[in-house]
Amino acid sequence: MTYRQRLSLLLFIDSCIVLTAIFFSRFLVNATFNVITFPIILSSIVILLSYHFFSFLFHLYKKAWEYASVGELISILKAVTFSILVAAIVQQLVIQETQFRLLIVTWLLNMSFIGGARFGWRMFRDSYLIKSGNKKRTLIIGAGSAGTMVVRQLNKNNEADLLPFGFIDDDEKKQKLDILGIPVIGGIKDIESTVNGFEIENIVIAIPSLSKKELNTIFQECAKTNAKTQILPLIEDLMTGKISVNQFRDVQVEDLLGREPVELDIDSISENITNKVVLVTGAGGSIGSEICRQISNFNPQQLILLGHGENSIYSIEMELKETYKNTKIKFIPVIADLQDEKKMLLVMSTYQPDTVYHAAAHKHVPLMEANPEEAVKNNLIGTMNAAKAASWNGVKTFVMISTDKAVNPTSVMGATKRLAEMIIQYMDGESDTKFVAVRFGNVLGSRGSVIPLFKRQIEKGGPVTVTHPEMVRYFMTIPEASRLVLQAGSLAKGGEIFVLDMGEPVKIVDLAKNLIKLSGNSIDEIGIEYTGMRPGEKLFEELLKDDEVHEEQIYPKIYVGKTSDLYLQEIEEILSTYSNLSKEEIREKLLDIANNKVAPEPRISVSV
Repeated sequence: MTYRQRLSLLLFIDSCIVLTAIFFSRFLVNATFNVITFPIILSSIVILLSYHFFSFLFHLYKKAWEYASVGELISILKAVTFSILVAAIVQQLVIQETQFRLLIVTWLLNMSFIGGARFGWRMFRDSYLIKSGNKKRTLIIGAGSAGTMVVRQLNKNNEADLLPFGFIDDDEKKQKLDILGIPVIGGIKDIESTVNGFEIENIVIAIPSLSKKELNTIFQECAKTNAKTQILPLIEDLMTGKISVNQFRDVQVEDLLGREPVELDIDSISENITNKVVLVTGAGGSIGSEICRQISNFNPQQLILLGHGENSIYSIEMELKETYKNTKIKFIPVIADLQDEKKMLLVMSTYQPDTVYHAAAHKHVPLMEANPEEAVKNNLIGTMNAAKAASWNGVKTFVMISTDKAVNPTSVMGATKRLAEMIIQYMDGESDTKFVAVRFGNVLGSRGSVIPLFKRQIEKGGPVTVTHPEMVRYFMTIPEASRLVLQAGSLAKGGEIFVLDMGEPVKIVDLAKNLIKLSGNSIDEIGIEYTGMRPGEKLFEELLKDDEVHEEQIYPKIYVGKTSDLYLQEIEEILSTYSNLSKEEIREKLLDIANNKVAPEPRISVSV
């Protein structure tokens, strides 16, 4: 129905109601059928014209009555009351008498008929026009403003396949009450019994203010049931209109980390990046590509995308050019091998970057156990080549991506990253360039993460393979890791090893169970199989050794390491001899140096 058709219909209905009300009032007040009198005709005309005038004034004919609530009722109250007041004034002026009883009864009838017609339509629509036969019973977690908004949207949307059945809220003042006709059944502890007792098929978590730890607690209760669990979209997405309130999203494993992301000092990062030349090694990798995205948000003058794999570099280049096509950022792809010292010198001298983010590395633990010489070439020689080229070409800041596996390493990968940290710290003492390293734990969604593996195993019907039931790891998201790297670059004074306070470590088996539940399966259906620890793996990871820890945070949730002994002579020896050593000999030498087990010889010691 068009607006004009709707307006004409409402004008006709309201006119009939107003006229009927005043004539019926005459009958009720005077108990007579003689309702056609001059005062009544005069009052009818005045009330009718006044009502329509005030209806347009208060936008009554522009209201969407399927959403009618207290606001619409107040608008009707104003229009009816003012029209009656105008009629009373006209009666006094024309016939020198105000018929108060007649006008009061007319006011009551108008309010009842006009308001009743509007709200009656809404009730009829909600009760009969919106079908609920095939809808899934849905439990809403959170009886606050977000939860009630969800219920309103689901009730008015005929195409939604969810039927609000009840609320869950820990606020005892709300429990046992009805909100929008939906009962508040109990608290979080009652989720399992409510779902099983009332055959709930869907659960919607509608508490935008939840911390990740609180969300994890709620999800663990939901995971005890067979109901599908979803979550309200981000409030900013709702406000910007990207999605509607009934477009719920599945809970992601990132939501369940149980800690809040670090807040960044945007101004200090901008000083290092905006209108500057920035180079990222390993720009096609999962971490490197996200660092490039984060850097692009700060509008550098040029962003050099350096990597060894042409396909991955091409992909990130095309993505960035499309995303930032309305900016003046110049994206320059460079295919280069870190082990090519001359090429690294050429790249640095050609583009003269202000800041280098060194994300290129071999990170897969079992593969590096089988190929330790490749870890030496890429993680050690590659880092040394990039660092020397940066120093010789006057780069202001060089930030190396490290790992928690560099702490008391038991693997070739961890040992080479620890030795790379030593190289970086040594270079800081020998150069005007500020060299720093950034350590963080496992990254959710990266190519080497367990998450993609678990998802593939679940898609195939299981089982999910976990190496050990007690294995725990620190986790963070790719964007968080990348932002930490940018923040470290802005905090760098030279020689530091920055570490994020990553909260509590997560059991890998718990992560696997959460992923199984998030996929809509039960643990019994998919199954979990323990395969035993792989070469080089540890049950527990650390972010700082006991003697490295500064108790005071240099920045909220960011720590910096203390003094570290650097074994440059031993590192140079292994770089010159590794090609003549067996895999086991390389592994043994790397681990000895990384764990300070080398023979006591004169060595360089640089304070961090």
